[in-house]
Amino acid sequence: MVTLRTSVHADSAKSTKSVNGGNHMSGTDSMVTLQERLVNLINQLNMPVLETSLVISRWTKRLLRQLQEHSDNIPENLLHPWPLDVTPVESDSNFDIEKALSLVDSDRMDILDTLIRVTLEEEQMLVSDALGVIRSWEHLVRNQLSQAAGPGQLFSPTDIPEDF
Repeated sequence: MVTLRTSVHADSAKSTKSVNGGNHMSGTDSMVTLQERLVNLINQLNMPVLETSLVISRWTKRLLRQLQEHSDNIPENLLHPWPLDVTPVESDSNFDIEKALSLVDSDRMDILDTLIRVTLEEEQMLVSDALGVIRSWEHLVRNQLSQAAGPGQLFSPTDIPEDF
C-alpha cells in the first residue's frame, strides 16, 4: 500500500513533513523525479501505448480514489481527464479487444507499476501532485490511442515529445 500525504493545495517551494514525520523534497522536485523516471523507463522498455495506458489508468483511478477519500474540493484538472488535443481517427477496423489485451506484456507493465509505486513512496508525494503527473500521462496516451486506426497501432511505442 502506498502511503501518500493528502492535500489539494501545497506550497511546493519549501520542504514539508510527511505523515510519518520525515522530510521530503518539495512537491515540484518530486513531480520532476516521477516524470523523469517515467520518461526514462517507458523509453528504455520501448513500451507500447496500450500497455502504458493500462498502467496509467490504474494509477489514475487509485490516486483519484485516495484524494476523494480526503477532500470534497478537488480541482477539475485532477477530477476529470483532460480534453483531447486531436480529433479521434474514425476507423472501420474491427478487432477483438480481448485478443489485444491478451498480447500485452504483463512483466513490462509490472515494472512500470513498481516504478510508480516506489517513486511515490520514496518521494512521499502529495496525492494531488502524483495525480497531476499521472493525469498528464493519461492525456498523452489518450491522444495517442485516439489516433489508432487498428490493433497494430495499439502496440506502437509510446511517443514521448521532447518537451514532455
